[in-house]
Amino acid sequence: MTRIFIAVFVLLSTTLFAQQITPEQWEELVKTNNRLLPKYGLKPRTAPQKESDETFINQVMKQEQFSGDRTAASNHMIGLGFDYLYRGDVKTAMYRFNQAYLLDSLNTNIYWGYGAVYMTIRDYDKARKQYEMGLTEKPENTHLLTGYGTYHMTQYYVLQPHDEEKALSYLDSAVTYMRKSYNLDPKDQNTLFKLSISYWLKGDCDNAWNYYDKCATLGGRPITEAYTKDLNKKCKRKK
Repeated sequence: MTRIFIAVFVLLSTTLFAQQITPEQWEELVKTNNRLLPKYGLKPRTAPQKESDETFINQVMKQEQFSGDRTAASNHMIGLGFDYLYRGDVKTAMYRFNQAYLLDSLNTNIYWGYGAVYMTIRDYDKARKQYEMGLTEKPENTHLLTGYGTYHMTQYYVLQPHDEEKALSYLDSAVTYMRKSYNLDPKDQNTLFKLSISYWLKGDCDNAWNYYDKCATLGGRPITEAYTKDLNKKCKRKK
């Protein structure tokens, strides 16, 4: 496995495959903990759970930073969920994404969080379904478009050693979804970085550098040293 494969695959899956939880192990955990299911599995809430939910919502909404805006509070919880995901705590991340759902059940960013959890544990089919459900509700959600593009890029890596033609079709789809996301929000560094990688994989050096530079100009937060080296190696800068 090459250096760039490792660096990019870790990035695509959001985190270092935290705790090495497999889909099978996750399913065992879910059997006794529906807090690990998106939207709590849509199972009826018990009276104590409803009381606990209401207490949680009231406590959060008392915070001045949200000014009574439940969507803002929901997005805050999604941000906390990703913080836990980056630290390797997948379970707590899912708890936060579900709390975001409690605060605003219509916030399609929750599917971004759910999809990221499933990407992390490498249950790609369930990740795909979460992104697709969210995009059905809000087709122009840029986080979901980039997440869905990430799913397609990951499928490229999975299939590339075995079925080059099918793998390339996934890579083309990744570019399609990420380009749509970029057109809606040209300042998302995550989208810019992944677009650069996609074009690098396609051998399109001009676009690989174009999106790399756009990302770097905005701060270059997701850019890795490994990718920078491989981009320079494969795509020499034009003088």
